[in-house]
Amino acid sequence: MVLKTFGWSFAVTALGLVAAVLFGGWTALGIVAILSVLEISLSFDNAVVNAGILKKMNAFWQKIFLTVGILIAVFGMRLVFPVVIVAISAQLGPIKAVELALNDKDRYQQLVTDAHPSIAAFGGMFLLMIFLDFIFEDRDIKWLGWLERPLAKLGKVDMLSVCIALIVLLISSMTFATHAHQHGGTHVDKAETVLLAGIAGLITYMIVGGLSGYFEDKLEEEEEREQEAEEEAERSGKPRSAVQLAGKAAFFMFLYLEVLDASFSFDGVIGAFAVTNDIVLMALGLGIGAMYVRSLTVYLVRQGTLDDYVYLEHGAHYAIGALAAMLLITIQYQIPEIVTGSIGVILIAASFWSSVRRNKALAAAEGKADADEKTEVSSGV
Repeated sequence: MVLKTFGWSFAVTALGLVAAVLFGGWTALGIVAILSVLEISLSFDNAVVNAGILKKMNAFWQKIFLTVGILIAVFGMRLVFPVVIVAISAQLGPIKAVELALNDKDRYQQLVTDAHPSIAAFGGMFLLMIFLDFIFEDRDIKWLGWLERPLAKLGKVDMLSVCIALIVLLISSMTFATHAHQHGGTHVDKAETVLLAGIAGLITYMIVGGLSGYFEDKLEEEEEREQEAEEEAERSGKPRSAVQLAGKAAFFMFLYLEVLDASFSFDGVIGAFAVTNDIVLMALGLGIGAMYVRSLTVYLVRQGTLDDYVYLEHGAHYAIGALAAMLLITIQYQIPEIVTGSIGVILIAASFWSSVRRNKALAAAEGKADADEKTEVSSGV
């Protein structure tokens, strides 16, 4: 079962790690491994959401998602998108950006370093919005109740996450401007760049969120129509074109999944810039991670264990929040790659361990309740 589900991921991992060693030695291998784990940890909630929708689709559309979808996810978002980010931020053509990445690493590294404040501001704001929207939402299951309960109450204030994100952006841009002025004022214009890039990140998040919401509404409309058609068919006794309705609903599901996947992949792609500026290592690491996310989605659907580890989604979002903070900090200060790469893994591991402990406690409570019930029955007899 595991080999069948994760077979392609294992093969891509082996090829990717070999390519990393050939490209940049053992250091490159370590960076690719960190990026792979980072992508998997940040996208676990993506896999959970995908699995919840994918299990409603028939076998044909599941296959479409796992073939066409993987091409869009791996080659579109994980390979093309990083090149586009560098091309835009460094004001280069995409072909020129790729040529520099492969043939003139020093020049490419310099361009990316110069563009880092705008990349960090864009990515930091996008990730911060994902985190804020998560923690301000009231949920039945809470991991850190002492923190999440008061935040959920605050979340009832309209547009609070946007206001906080803009305040953080203003502070970040002003801090950067002060820092530049203290060093001779040669990069004072970077403060404006940080502000504009941050606003672009915020707008991108809101557009992606709006598209996701649109497709979700369309999906709900199709499900309601299908249900009404079924009820009408039962009343009239006439057959209906079930395939067309199911196909249309499944098509909207597919579109919704792709928009969701794109929005979730932003954090991995942007987060990768906090680990390395090497476009080749980035593509290898994120590509491996994306394959595991797809395999994990299939595994969750086939095993039906979506609800087993309830705190993992919380851990993933706290990791996103930490990464957002670190990206904004790197506008002015350098953070070691090992810190940016490992903090997400630590938070995911902590949420997984908490989930395991919760499951054991629930099982023990159920066992005690059954034992008490048996005692009562025997006493009654």
